Amino acid sequence: MKLSIIVPVYNMAGDGKLDFCLKSLVNQTISDYEIIAVDDCSTDNSYEILQQFQIDYPDRFIAVHSPVNLHQGGAKNIGLARAKGEWLGFIDADDWIVPDYYERLIKKAEETGADMVGCDYCLTDEHSFKVGKIVHNNNETQTGVMDKQRYKNLLLETGSLVVKVYKRDLIVGDYEPGTKEKLEVFPENIFYEDNAVSNTWMLRSKHFEYIPKPLYFYYQHQASTVHSISRKNLEDRMSAGRQIIQEARDNGYFEDYRPEIEFQYTVLFYVNTLFSAMPKQSRLKGCYSFTKALAKEMKETFPDFQNNSYYLEKIHPEEKKLIAYQMKSQLFFYLYYRLLWFYRGLRSGKKN
Repeated sequence: MKLSIIVPVYNMAGDGKLDFCLKSLVNQTISDYEIIAVDDCSTDNSYEILQQFQIDYPDRFIAVHSPVNLHQGGAKNIGLARAKGEWLGFIDADDWIVPDYYERLIKKAEETGADMVGCDYCLTDEHSFKVGKIVHNNNETQTGVMDKQRYKNLLLETGSLVVKVYKRDLIVGDYEPGTKEKLEVFPENIFYEDNAVSNTWMLRSKHFEYIPKPLYFYYQHQASTVHSISRKNLEDRMSAGRQIIQEARDNGYFEDYRPEIEFQYTVLFYVNTLFSAMPKQSRLKGCYSFTKALAKEMKETFPDFQNNSYYLEKIHPEEKKLIAYQMKSQLFFYLYYRLLWFYRGLRSGKKN
């Protein structure tokens, strides 16, 4: 079989989200492919929708139900255990793709000898194929036969895992489809599972190609993980950061790419978490102690992270200033941050 598309599904029936996604999959122009949609113990009628698609498209659609909620990582692991495709692709159940998405990506791979191909995507808040804000998921400096500099470029800007197609051995090696109920590729029961494992896939690739066109539609809505600020969400982000380091050590590339891994960890584990937790509207209970512990672990893991060349180049100057304050004094940082945004709120109110 040419291609397996894995779709983790959890409570996506509302507003036609799941239906719109699946219709874009069953109508792909590529031939010889399968869609493995894994219901992650939904409490709405998502699984019933999947079963109907399996009835309507028995030649290409497989509906699977997980009796336990394992989050997206677990659902993907279940799908990977069944996948027969020479190529593997993933899609979030509230997103969609153009009709020739997989045909174009795989054609690019076959023309160039690539084992991984990506493209751009666009952000949208409506169910249509109208191109909205385009996000460049990768760039030309990362493409071609891989060498150390290209690997570094990929680690620094991996891009979204779902906006790519992969030769199966990059992900599952020589695993025989159907011999297990579930693989152990993604971490389970956390968000940000892609961040934890994607580095290893990037470094297994021998040739990466990129199509600079928005062929994937990323649906923006308030229920999206990216819009959810909770202790669970923040702790999962931290857990994914820790697993980035563990993956690198387990697979023997930590020392070769230490500056890149350090910067990745700093951004995911620390910077993004800190500035998600601090805004008043996040209303994170125990914010002071949480951010204090966050800074302590960051300092223990990479004591010199503020001297990382990528950090110096890429982190916003104001964020660097605030982080420097926190590294010296949690109390000063916390009070300064709160007073600064109180003052800005007053000024904004006067202008309005």
